[in-house]
Amino acid sequence: MTDGDYRHVYIVIEHEDGRLLQVSLEMLGEARRMMDDFNKRYSSKEKVVAVLLGSNVGEVPKILIAHGADAVVCADSPELRHVRNTIFTKVISQISLDKGIAEKVEPEYAPQFKRPRYLFFGADSIGRHLSATVMAELESGLASDINKLVVADLQITHQNKTGGKPITYDKTLEMYRPDFSGFLWTTILCLDNKNPALQKDYHPQACSIIPGVFEVPKEDSTRSGTVIEYSPRFDEKDLLVKIIDRKVIKSEIDFDSAKAVVSFGRGVKDSPEENIKMIESLASEIGAQIGITLPLSKRPFSVSQSIDSTYLIPDRVIGISGRKVSPKVYFAIGISGAMQHIAGMRDSELVIAINPDEDAAIKNECDIFVRGRMEDVVPVFLEELKKQRQVVQA
Repeated sequence: MTDGDYRHVYIVIEHEDGRLLQVSLEMLGEARRMMDDFNKRYSSKEKVVAVLLGSNVGEVPKILIAHGADAVVCADSPELRHVRNTIFTKVISQISLDKGIAEKVEPEYAPQFKRPRYLFFGADSIGRHLSATVMAELESGLASDINKLVVADLQITHQNKTGGKPITYDKTLEMYRPDFSGFLWTTILCLDNKNPALQKDYHPQACSIIPGVFEVPKEDSTRSGTVIEYSPRFDEKDLLVKIIDRKVIKSEIDFDSAKAVVSFGRGVKDSPEENIKMIESLASEIGAQIGITLPLSKRPFSVSQSIDSTYLIPDRVIGISGRKVSPKVYFAIGISGAMQHIAGMRDSELVIAINPDEDAAIKNECDIFVRGRMEDVVPVFLEELKKQRQVVQA
Protein backbone atom coordinates (compact mmCIF):
# COMPACT_ATOMS: atom_id res chain seq x y z
CA MET A 1 0.00 0.00 0.00
CA THR A 2 1.02 3.64 -0.46
CA ASP A 3 0.45 6.70 1.69
CA GLY A 4 -2.56 7.57 -0.47
CA ASP A 5 -4.29 4.36 0.63
CA TYR A 6 -4.67 5.82 4.15
CA ARG A 7 -6.86 8.87 4.71
CA HIS A 8 -8.68 10.70 7.50
CA VAL A 9 -9.06 10.18 11.23
CA TYR A 10 -12.02 8.08 12.35
CA ILE A 11 -13.34 8.51 15.89
CA VAL A 12 -15.54 5.90 17.58
CA ILE A 13 -18.23 7.85 19.44
CA GLU A 14 -19.72 6.68 22.74
CA HIS A 15 -23.10 7.76 24.04
CA GLU A 16 -25.88 6.68 26.39
CA ASP A 17 -29.19 6.73 24.49
CA GLY A 18 -28.12 9.83 22.60
CA ARG A 19 -26.31 11.56 25.46
CA LEU A 20 -22.71 11.92 24.36
CA LEU A 21 -19.96 10.87 26.72
CA GLN A 22 -17.51 13.66 27.46
CA VAL A 23 -14.55 11.71 26.11
CA SER A 24 -16.18 11.58 22.67
CA LEU A 25 -16.30 15.38 22.46
CA GLU A 26 -12.75 15.59 23.83
CA MET A 27 -11.51 13.24 21.09
CA LEU A 28 -13.34 15.31 18.48
CA GLY A 29 -11.66 18.49 19.72
CA GLU A 30 -8.19 16.96 19.60
CA ALA A 31 -8.84 15.39 16.20
CA ARG A 32 -10.02 18.75 14.85
CA ARG A 33 -6.90 20.51 16.12
CA MET A 34 -4.66 17.75 14.83
CA MET A 35 -6.18 17.53 11.35
CA ASP A 36 -6.36 21.30 10.84
CA ASP A 37 -2.60 21.38 11.44
CA PHE A 38 -2.10 18.21 9.36
CA ASN A 39 -3.93 19.65 6.33
CA LYS A 40 -2.01 22.91 6.52
CA ARG A 41 1.38 21.17 6.79
CA TYR A 42 0.76 18.58 4.09
CA SER A 43 -1.48 20.67 1.77
CA SER A 44 -4.22 18.07 2.00
CA LYS A 45 -7.89 17.95 2.86
CA GLU A 46 -8.28 14.93 5.09
CA LYS A 47 -11.32 14.79 7.33
CA VAL A 48 -12.43 14.21 10.90
CA VAL A 49 -14.95 11.35 10.67
CA ALA A 50 -17.19 10.46 13.62
CA VAL A 51 -18.38 6.84 13.71
CA LEU A 52 -21.74 6.70 15.49
CA LEU A 53 -23.49 3.43 16.33
CA GLY A 54 -26.87 3.42 18.05
CA SER A 55 -30.64 3.36 17.74
CA ASN A 56 -32.76 6.45 17.12
CA VAL A 57 -29.79 8.75 17.65
CA GLY A 58 -31.82 11.85 16.77
CA GLU A 59 -29.82 15.09 16.73
CA VAL A 60 -26.51 13.54 17.78
CA PRO A 61 -24.93 13.83 14.28
CA LYS A 62 -25.61 17.58 14.26
CA ILE A 63 -24.00 17.94 17.69
CA LEU A 64 -20.92 16.05 16.50
CA ILE A 65 -20.58 18.30 13.45
CA ALA A 66 -20.99 21.39 15.64
CA HIS A 67 -18.09 20.11 17.78
CA GLY A 68 -15.68 19.53 14.91
CA ALA A 69 -16.66 16.51 12.79
CA ASP A 70 -16.53 16.92 8.99
CA ALA A 71 -18.57 13.77 8.48
CA VAL A 72 -20.65 11.49 10.70
CA VAL A 73 -21.11 7.85 9.68
CA CYS A 74 -24.35 6.87 11.37
CA ALA A 75 -25.20 3.18 11.77
CA ASP A 76 -28.73 3.31 13.22
CA SER A 77 -30.32 -0.01 14.14
CA PRO A 78 -32.29 -1.43 17.09
CA GLU A 79 -29.54 -4.05 17.34
CA LEU A 80 -27.05 -1.27 18.12
CA ARG A 81 -28.91 0.40 20.97
CA HIS A 82 -26.59 -1.15 23.57
CA VAL A 83 -22.97 -2.15 23.16
CA ARG A 84 -22.39 -5.78 22.32
CA ASN A 85 -18.73 -6.16 21.59
CA THR A 86 -19.03 -8.74 18.83
CA ILE A 87 -21.53 -6.68 16.83
CA PHE A 88 -19.85 -3.33 17.44
CA THR A 89 -16.47 -4.74 16.44
CA LYS A 90 -17.91 -6.04 13.20
CA VAL A 91 -19.75 -2.83 12.28
CA ILE A 92 -16.83 -0.51 13.09
CA SER A 93 -14.53 -2.72 11.05
CA GLN A 94 -16.99 -2.69 8.13
CA ILE A 95 -17.19 1.10 8.24
CA SER A 96 -13.41 1.45 8.41
CA LEU A 97 -12.93 -0.51 5.18
CA ASP A 98 -15.94 0.78 3.22
CA LYS A 99 -14.90 2.65 0.04
CA GLY A 100 -18.47 3.86 -0.48
CA ILE A 101 -18.25 5.76 2.79
CA ALA A 102 -14.84 7.13 1.81
CA GLU A 103 -16.39 8.40 -1.44
CA LYS A 104 -18.91 10.46 0.50
CA VAL A 105 -16.31 11.70 3.00
CA GLU A 106 -13.94 13.04 0.33
CA PRO A 107 -14.44 11.98 -3.33
CA GLU A 108 -10.92 12.99 -4.39
CA TYR A 109 -9.31 10.37 -2.15
CA ALA A 110 -11.85 7.60 -2.62
CA PRO A 111 -10.31 5.69 -5.58
CA GLN A 112 -7.16 4.82 -3.62
CA PHE A 113 -8.74 4.56 -0.16
CA LYS A 114 -8.11 1.32 1.73
CA ARG A 115 -8.24 2.25 5.42
CA PRO A 116 -8.37 5.22 7.79
CA ARG A 117 -5.02 6.81 8.53
CA TYR A 118 -5.79 7.16 12.26
CA LEU A 119 -8.48 5.67 14.52
CA PHE A 120 -9.41 6.89 18.02
CA PHE A 121 -11.31 5.21 20.86
CA GLY A 122 -12.07 6.38 24.40
CA ALA A 123 -9.93 4.74 27.09
CA ASP A 124 -12.86 3.74 29.28
CA SER A 125 -14.32 0.33 30.08
CA ILE A 126 -16.10 0.09 26.72
CA GLY A 127 -13.45 1.73 24.55
CA ARG A 128 -10.55 -0.29 25.96
CA HIS A 129 -12.34 -3.54 25.14
CA LEU A 130 -13.65 -2.40 21.76
CA SER A 131 -10.35 -0.91 20.60
CA ALA A 132 -8.56 -4.22 21.20
CA THR A 133 -11.06 -6.33 19.27
CA VAL A 134 -11.46 -3.87 16.39
CA MET A 135 -7.72 -3.57 15.88
CA ALA A 136 -7.35 -7.34 16.04
CA GLU A 137 -10.01 -7.54 13.31
CA LEU A 138 -8.17 -4.91 11.23
CA GLU A 139 -4.80 -6.57 11.96
CA SER A 140 -3.09 -3.39 13.09
CA GLY A 141 -1.53 -2.09 16.30
CA LEU A 142 -3.02 -0.25 19.25
CA ALA A 143 -1.59 2.18 21.80
CA SER A 144 -3.63 2.27 25.02
CA ASP A 145 -4.31 5.09 27.50
CA ILE A 146 -2.82 7.95 25.47
CA ASN A 147 -2.78 11.57 26.64
CA LYS A 148 -0.74 13.36 23.97
CA LEU A 149 -0.70 13.11 20.16
CA VAL A 150 1.80 14.51 17.65
CA VAL A 151 2.01 13.94 13.88
CA ALA A 152 5.57 13.97 12.55
CA ASP A 153 7.83 12.71 9.77
CA LEU A 154 10.31 10.38 11.45
CA GLN A 155 13.48 8.78 10.19
CA ILE A 156 13.56 5.26 11.60
CA THR A 157 16.28 2.61 11.53
CA HIS A 158 15.10 -0.78 12.75
CA GLN A 159 16.38 -4.27 12.08
CA ASN A 160 12.96 -5.78 11.37
CA LYS A 161 10.91 -2.77 10.26
CA THR A 162 13.43 -1.26 7.84
CA GLY A 163 16.00 -4.01 7.35
CA GLY A 164 18.53 -1.94 9.28
CA LYS A 165 18.40 0.97 6.82
CA PRO A 166 17.20 4.51 7.68
CA ILE A 167 13.74 5.10 6.21
CA THR A 168 11.48 8.16 6.64
CA TYR A 169 7.97 7.40 7.86
CA ASP A 170 5.70 10.27 6.80
CA LYS A 171 2.70 11.43 8.83
CA THR A 172 3.48 9.12 11.72
CA LEU A 173 1.30 9.45 14.80
CA GLU A 174 3.44 9.75 17.92
CA MET A 175 1.27 8.51 20.78
CA TYR A 176 2.42 9.46 24.27
CA ARG A 177 1.55 8.06 27.67
CA PRO A 178 3.27 8.22 31.07
CA ASP A 179 5.32 5.15 31.86
CA PHE A 180 4.55 3.06 34.93
CA SER A 181 6.57 5.38 37.17
CA GLY A 182 4.41 8.31 36.12
CA PHE A 183 7.46 10.56 35.72
CA LEU A 184 8.63 9.71 32.18
CA TRP A 185 6.88 9.69 28.82
CA THR A 186 6.63 6.58 26.69
CA THR A 187 6.25 7.23 22.95
CA ILE A 188 4.39 4.53 21.01
CA LEU A 189 4.54 4.23 17.21
CA CYS A 190 2.57 2.01 14.86
CA LEU A 191 4.90 1.48 11.90
CA ASP A 192 4.54 -0.48 8.67
CA ASN A 193 7.17 -3.13 7.95
CA LYS A 194 9.13 -1.64 5.04
CA ASN A 195 11.76 -4.34 5.14
CA PRO A 196 11.22 -6.24 1.83
CA ALA A 197 11.73 -9.55 3.63
CA LEU A 198 8.98 -8.80 6.18
CA GLN A 199 6.76 -6.33 4.36
CA LYS A 200 3.40 -5.65 6.01
CA ASP A 201 1.20 -2.58 6.48
CA TYR A 202 -0.18 -1.60 9.88
CA HIS A 203 -2.98 0.92 9.47
CA PRO A 204 -4.95 2.56 10.85
CA GLN A 205 -2.58 3.88 13.49
CA ALA A 206 -4.89 3.58 16.47
CA CYS A 207 -5.09 4.50 20.12
CA SER A 208 -7.44 4.77 23.07
CA ILE A 209 -7.47 8.24 24.65
CA ILE A 210 -7.73 8.91 28.37
CA PRO A 211 -10.88 10.85 29.34
CA GLY A 212 -10.35 14.33 30.76
CA VAL A 213 -7.03 15.01 28.99
CA PHE A 214 -8.15 17.13 26.04
CA GLU A 215 -10.44 20.15 26.00
CA VAL A 216 -14.00 19.90 24.70
CA PRO A 217 -14.24 22.21 21.65
CA LYS A 218 -16.69 25.08 21.69
CA GLU A 219 -19.91 24.23 19.91
CA ASP A 220 -20.27 26.01 16.57
CA SER A 221 -23.78 25.63 15.17
CA THR A 222 -22.69 27.26 11.89
CA ARG A 223 -20.37 24.39 10.97
CA SER A 224 -21.48 22.22 8.09
CA GLY A 225 -20.77 18.55 7.61
CA THR A 226 -21.93 15.37 5.94
CA VAL A 227 -24.15 12.77 7.61
CA ILE A 228 -23.65 9.36 6.00
CA GLU A 229 -26.29 6.74 6.72
CA TYR A 230 -24.84 3.25 6.95
CA SER A 231 -26.87 0.02 7.00
CA PRO A 232 -24.94 -2.51 9.10
CA ARG A 233 -24.82 -6.13 7.98
CA PHE A 234 -25.45 -8.84 10.56
CA ASP A 235 -25.21 -12.60 10.40
CA GLU A 236 -27.60 -14.72 12.42
CA LYS A 237 -24.75 -15.85 14.66
CA ASP A 238 -23.96 -12.20 15.47
CA LEU A 239 -27.29 -11.86 17.21
CA LEU A 240 -27.10 -14.92 19.45
CA VAL A 241 -26.20 -12.76 22.45
CA LYS A 242 -29.12 -10.60 23.61
CA ILE A 243 -29.26 -7.88 26.25
CA ILE A 244 -32.48 -8.47 28.14
CA ASP A 245 -31.81 -6.10 31.05
CA ARG A 246 -29.29 -3.36 31.68
CA LYS A 247 -28.45 -1.16 34.65
CA VAL A 248 -25.88 1.62 34.71
CA ILE A 249 -23.83 1.42 37.90
CA LYS A 250 -22.34 4.77 38.83
CA SER A 251 -19.31 5.21 41.01
CA GLU A 252 -20.12 5.47 44.71
CA ILE A 253 -17.27 7.95 45.15
CA ASP A 254 -18.69 11.43 44.57
CA PHE A 255 -15.75 13.66 43.69
CA ASP A 256 -17.86 16.01 41.57
CA SER A 257 -19.71 17.66 44.46
CA ALA A 258 -16.83 17.48 46.97
CA LYS A 259 -15.47 20.91 47.93
CA ALA A 260 -12.38 19.30 49.45
CA VAL A 261 -10.39 16.19 48.53
CA VAL A 262 -7.69 14.52 50.63
CA SER A 263 -5.49 12.18 48.60
CA PHE A 264 -2.63 9.97 49.65
CA GLY A 265 0.12 8.03 47.91
CA ARG A 266 2.88 5.61 48.69
CA GLY A 267 4.11 7.88 51.48
CA VAL A 268 1.80 5.98 53.84
CA LYS A 269 4.17 3.01 53.60
CA ASP A 270 5.80 3.28 57.06
CA SER A 271 2.51 2.55 58.86
CA PRO A 272 -0.17 2.03 56.21
CA GLU A 273 -3.08 1.10 58.49
CA GLU A 274 -2.47 3.88 61.03
CA ASN A 275 -1.65 6.52 58.41
CA ILE A 276 -4.75 5.82 56.35
CA LYS A 277 -6.90 6.06 59.48
CA MET A 278 -5.22 9.38 60.29
CA ILE A 279 -5.98 10.65 56.76
CA GLU A 280 -9.54 9.40 57.20
CA SER A 281 -9.81 11.56 60.34
CA LEU A 282 -8.54 14.63 58.48
CA ALA A 283 -11.02 14.09 55.66
CA SER A 284 -13.85 13.67 58.16
CA GLU A 285 -12.87 16.87 59.98
CA ILE A 286 -13.07 19.01 56.84
CA GLY A 287 -15.88 17.09 55.09
CA ALA A 288 -13.61 15.90 52.29
CA GLN A 289 -13.70 12.98 49.89
CA ILE A 290 -10.66 10.66 49.89
CA GLY A 291 -8.61 9.91 46.78
CA ILE A 292 -5.53 7.82 46.07
CA THR A 293 -2.77 7.58 43.48
CA LEU A 294 -2.79 4.74 40.94
CA PRO A 295 -0.16 2.53 42.67
CA LEU A 296 -2.34 2.36 45.80
CA SER A 297 -5.14 0.69 43.80
CA LYS A 298 -2.75 -2.21 43.21
CA ARG A 299 -2.88 -2.88 46.99
CA PRO A 300 0.87 -2.71 47.67
CA PHE A 301 0.44 -2.76 51.47
CA SER A 302 -1.02 -5.22 53.93
CA VAL A 303 -3.95 -3.55 55.69
CA SER A 304 -7.23 -4.63 57.23
CA GLN A 305 -10.04 -5.75 54.98
CA SER A 306 -12.16 -2.69 55.83
CA ILE A 307 -9.38 -0.26 54.88
CA ASP A 308 -8.51 -2.25 51.76
CA SER A 309 -12.05 -2.47 50.41
CA THR A 310 -12.93 1.12 51.31
CA TYR A 311 -9.89 3.07 50.14
CA LEU A 312 -7.51 0.98 48.02
CA ILE A 313 -9.94 0.71 45.13
CA PRO A 314 -9.83 1.90 41.48
CA ASP A 315 -12.84 4.21 41.96
CA ARG A 316 -10.73 6.43 44.22
CA VAL A 317 -7.81 6.82 41.80
CA ILE A 318 -7.18 10.42 40.77
CA GLY A 319 -5.17 11.00 37.63
CA ILE A 320 -4.95 9.98 33.99
CA SER A 321 -5.99 6.41 34.78
CA GLY A 322 -8.74 7.52 37.15
CA ARG A 323 -10.80 10.60 37.91
CA LYS A 324 -10.23 14.30 37.26
CA VAL A 325 -11.17 16.55 40.18
CA SER A 326 -11.34 20.29 40.78
CA PRO A 327 -12.23 20.95 44.45
CA LYS A 328 -11.67 24.21 46.28
CA VAL A 329 -9.06 22.52 48.51
CA TYR A 330 -6.88 19.56 47.59
CA PHE A 331 -4.55 17.83 50.07
CA ALA A 332 -1.74 15.76 48.52
CA ILE A 333 -0.30 13.67 51.35
CA GLY A 334 2.70 11.45 50.73
CA ILE A 335 2.36 11.99 46.98
CA SER A 336 5.54 12.47 44.97
CA GLY A 337 3.91 14.29 42.06
CA ALA A 338 3.96 11.96 39.07
CA MET A 339 2.54 13.60 35.95
CA GLN A 340 -0.12 10.90 35.79
CA HIS A 341 -1.56 12.06 39.12
CA ILE A 342 -1.02 15.78 38.54
CA ALA A 343 -3.18 15.67 35.42
CA GLY A 344 -6.14 14.66 37.57
CA MET A 345 -5.89 17.38 40.23
CA ARG A 346 -4.19 20.43 38.73
CA ASP A 347 -7.53 22.26 38.34
CA SER A 348 -7.98 22.39 42.13
CA GLU A 349 -8.22 25.94 43.51
CA LEU A 350 -5.86 25.47 46.47
CA VAL A 351 -3.36 22.60 46.68
CA ILE A 352 -1.65 21.75 49.98
CA ALA A 353 1.12 19.15 49.78
CA ILE A 354 2.74 17.31 52.69
CA ASN A 355 6.00 15.54 51.84
CA PRO A 356 9.35 15.04 53.59
CA ASP A 357 11.25 15.47 50.32
CA GLU A 358 11.60 19.14 49.48
CA ASP A 359 12.67 18.19 45.94
CA ALA A 360 9.50 16.19 45.28
CA ALA A 361 7.82 17.09 41.98
CA ILE A 362 4.57 17.90 43.82
CA LYS A 363 6.29 21.02 45.20
CA ASN A 364 6.02 22.66 41.78
CA GLU A 365 2.31 21.92 41.56
CA CYS A 366 1.04 23.13 44.94
CA ASP A 367 0.20 26.45 46.57
CA ILE A 368 1.39 25.42 50.02
CA PHE A 369 4.18 22.91 50.56
CA VAL A 370 4.73 21.50 54.05
CA ARG A 371 8.03 19.66 54.35
CA GLY A 372 7.65 16.88 56.87
CA ARG A 373 6.46 13.37 57.54
CA MET A 374 2.72 12.96 57.42
CA GLU A 375 2.87 11.27 60.83
CA ASP A 376 4.15 14.55 62.26
CA VAL A 377 2.22 17.08 60.19
CA VAL A 378 -1.31 15.69 59.89
CA PRO A 379 -1.88 15.46 63.70
CA VAL A 380 -0.98 19.17 63.95
CA PHE A 381 -3.48 19.98 61.23
CA LEU A 382 -6.14 17.97 63.04
CA GLU A 383 -5.46 19.67 66.36
CA GLU A 384 -5.66 23.15 64.85
CA LEU A 385 -8.79 22.33 62.90
CA LYS A 386 -10.52 21.09 66.05
CA LYS A 387 -9.52 24.28 67.88
CA GLN A 388 -10.91 26.40 65.09
CA ARG A 389 -14.13 24.42 65.11
CA GLN A 390 -14.53 25.01 68.86
CA VAL A 391 -14.01 28.78 68.34
CA VAL A 392 -16.61 28.90 65.60
CA GLN A 393 -19.12 26.92 67.69
CA ALA A 394 -18.57 29.00 70.83
